[in-house]
Amino acid sequence: QVQLRESGGGLVQAGDSLRLACTTSRYTFGRANMAWFRQAPGKEREFVAGISRSGSTTYYADALKGRFSISRDNDKSTAFLQMDSLHTEDTAVYYCAAKTTILSDNRHFTSLSDYVHWGQGTQVTVSA
Repeated sequence: QVQLRESGGGLVQAGDSLRLACTTSRYTFGRANMAWFRQAPGKEREFVAGISRSGSTTYYADALKGRFSISRDNDKSTAFLQMDSLHTEDTAVYYCAAKTTILSDNRHFTSLSDYVHWGQGTQVTVSA
């Protein structure tokens, strides 16, 4: 059973920054494209950012480009989501997702259905 564990969520003020982390086993992480999604109250889960296995390819939801940054540390089997200049609209549960691939794949995987493995989520609340 693949387990993903998110951390780093919390309550911040608008304009603040926050960095989320997602860890999993070394075996899984080394074979997975990683992504972050989020789900605000009453809304559908939406794609935030994705990164290829090597980290050479990153991609973002258009509305979040410039404020959010995804990265990964393959030695620590950890993916990160750096969120700057947070807005109240960024309030949501943030989920880490993993898509294991046989070979390195730099395509952009932005759909929920692309990902089989999910974390439990971490709450991010941005107050005005």
